[in-house]
Amino acid sequence: MKRFALSLLAVTTLGIVAAPASYAAPDFDQLRRENLEKDAVNFDEIRQENLDKSGKVDFDQLRRENLDKDAVDFDEIRQENLNKSGKVDFDQLRQENLDKDAVDFDQLRQDTLEQA
Repeated sequence: MKRFALSLLAVTTLGIVAAPASYAAPDFDQLRRENLEKDAVNFDEIRQENLDKSGKVDFDQLRRENLDKDAVDFDEIRQENLNKSGKVDFDQLRQENLDKDAVDFDQLRQDTLEQA
């Protein structure tokens, strides 16, 4: 009987404590509408105004102007590096390392999987 009374008391206490808190929770949708009705900053409008300005920066044009100058053309340098005859063959280097007494990680991984 004591357990039942204590359980009932705990539930009642919880209800008394939780009920006012649930009614006190703010209505965020209403608060948002009130803020929008005030003279709050409308970021969408400001963004659109900034996009519509006539003095906006044309990055493609700036890039072309920089390429026309004596600026470094990274696309060209990359292509030159790819076309070099002495480029590194990483597959060959990997095979050479495997032929040495280097650790064969593929074999090590396989051994570990088989042990498990």
